[in-house]
Amino acid sequence: MSPFDSTQLAGELEGASLSDHAHVAHHSSPTPIGFWIYLMSDCIIFGALFATYAVLGGSFAGGPGPKDLFEPGFVAIETALLLFSSVTFGMAMLQAEKAQRDKTIIWLVVTGLFGAGFIAMELYEFRHLIHLGAGPDRSAFLSSFFALVGTHGLHVTAGIIWLVTLVAQIRMHGLIGANMRRLTALSMFWHFLDLIWIGVFSFVYLVRLV
Repeated sequence: MSPFDSTQLAGELEGASLSDHAHVAHHSSPTPIGFWIYLMSDCIIFGALFATYAVLGGSFAGGPGPKDLFEPGFVAIETALLLFSSVTFGMAMLQAEKAQRDKTIIWLVVTGLFGAGFIAMELYEFRHLIHLGAGPDRSAFLSSFFALVGTHGLHVTAGIIWLVTLVAQIRMHGLIGANMRRLTALSMFWHFLDLIWIGVFSFVYLVRLV
């Protein structure tokens, strides 16, 4: 090989290396602005639902109120499940930063199980209330309660579906830049739902039971 050919080959290899580095950097880019806009829109939605409950939460129309319907112990367990799911998601992120694919998946699965347990308890509560004749059509209080808590439950359900999809992507492609970006976005979404539930637990359950 002539000196000219060696120089040309070295240049091509260097160019390929730079191209690969740029490709990884592209996939490791910060969370897209569209996701931030989505989170802000969710803040507006939940803000409106909290405001609605604040206005209508005392309108019982002669029907049952929070003290007649809510069970503090049950709601405390439900809350603990969601709080633990945030902890396990944090563990998944720590393992992902260490490039531990299998451990990341394990912690994500545990997170999904906690989330599924939360949803199962919420569905049981809704079914129990409707069975008692305290459905969303019974009073303004119950309408605003079902709207707020139900909307949060739908978001958690969407988060679980997203989580299952992401686990499959990580199993197939590993912790590549694109999956790390998706994992970061899902982590933000999951912790956001946790914060919203703390507000629900405090404002809807605790305040009304005091």
